[in-house]
Amino acid sequence: MRDDIMGTGPKGMSRDELLALPAAIDLDTGNRALGLGRSKGYELAKRGEYPCRVLRLGKAYRVVTADLLSLLGLAA
Repeated sequence: MRDDIMGTGPKGMSRDELLALPAAIDLDTGNRALGLGRSKGYELAKRGEYPCRVLRLGKAYRVVTADLLSLLGLAA
């Protein structure tokens, strides 16, 4: 798996950081976990093409942590 997805790259998150996340996280945190830049992450979310489930709550996007962990192969 790529280093930036597994948390060893400059934009990634460690396994422990990922497992400590709450049930839903802001899009910037999801982008960081996936090694996506802010613009690309928001572009994907707006088009409905983000790699895991994203909820739209008013003007805010929230990434479902369980889906993110599953995508990264860290599901419990």
